[in-house]
Amino acid sequence: MATANSVTGHGPRTAPAGASLAVLRSETRLFLREPGSLFWILVFPTVLMTILGLIPSFREHDDALGGRRVIDLYVPVAVLLAMIMAGLQAMPPVLTGYRERGILRRMSTTPVRPAALLGAQIVLHGAAALGSALLVLVVGRIAFQVRLPGQPFGYLLALLLAVACVLALGALVCAISRTVKISAAIGSVVFFVTMFTAGVWVPVQTMPDTLRRIVQVTPFGAASQALDRAASGGWPSWAYLGAVALWTVLAAGVAVRRFRWE
Repeated sequence: MATANSVTGHGPRTAPAGASLAVLRSETRLFLREPGSLFWILVFPTVLMTILGLIPSFREHDDALGGRRVIDLYVPVAVLLAMIMAGLQAMPPVLTGYRERGILRRMSTTPVRPAALLGAQIVLHGAAALGSALLVLVVGRIAFQVRLPGQPFGYLLALLLAVACVLALGALVCAISRTVKISAAIGSVVFFVTMFTAGVWVPVQTMPDTLRRIVQVTPFGAASQALDRAASGGWPSWAYLGAVALWTVLAAGVAVRRFRWE
């Protein structure tokens, strides 16, 4: 967040690399002490996918789905759910809490800039989301014989764009929320909307045509389609990748302009 200097009134200054690493280590220890966040990010998406995979009809091939099974569609959805949990449910309350308690303001007077703390949170939640995505893919393959992505490079590109998008949206929630309560309220609304557009309740591929076209222009509707296409072996449509990238740029841009350290 390059606007920190203008907000705090200090000149350009970069935290020493050692200090930034110390912040990252400290935040990692605190993050690992939060079993609730770890469960919802790392475990819950795989648990949900497993429960759905145990439904017999979800393991049957369906001609209406191009010969695929419903569980095949839910693996990319579970991957996105992990990201949504990390970026919209776990990260905003932490950062807003730091700002509400004055931690970011106090850090602005030390060699360790608040941006180091913000960067550490982004790294941790992004890594947790990617770790959860890997767990979903492994369990889906072992337990339900879901094929690994047929286009791994396209899948990885869509995955990284989706992670960047959800972290940008999470930063935006932090930027417009003055307190933890407001952050939780806004985050919950965005959370349920993104869960629907990602296909958690109804896979995007099975939605009515009009609704599907609308959902596909949302960040996680587009990400869901990109991941599904790459999982099937094709290169994800540049239209879907572009939509996710555009949402990322817009959310990050507004977050940078609106974010305040105190």
